[in-house]
Amino acid sequence: MAIHANNKLVAIVDDDDSVRIALEGLLKSAGLTARAFESAEEFIKSGQQRQTACLISDIRMPGMSGLELQAKLNAEHCSIPIVFITAHGDAKMRMQALRAGAVEFLAKPFDDEALLDSVRAALQS
Repeated sequence: MAIHANNKLVAIVDDDDSVRIALEGLLKSAGLTARAFESAEEFIKSGQQRQTACLISDIRMPGMSGLELQAKLNAEHCSIPIVFITAHGDAKMRMQALRAGAVEFLAKPFDDEALLDSVRAALQS
């Protein structure tokens, strides 16, 4: 029995209001269910980790970073495919994220289709 991608929650964690709003709109226009959070802490407090099929997270945020969120989820054996987005990434950070299980690491500004392709691939895994 196939599970349709639009039944799976895609969580967005980014401290930038305009990025959250744009990504939530993009995902919803692509037929995906999306919910946005302004911080990693807000995402954790929401209790949505087990319902989340894919996570889009910024790397650098006040409080818990995207990489720290990834480590926390991994420590809790909560394996959510993560697509990282960042304006401040470097090769070392990219390798760290990918080694820890991220499915993609996109530099801002990124192409909407590249993000959607990464999310769809994560939802299929």
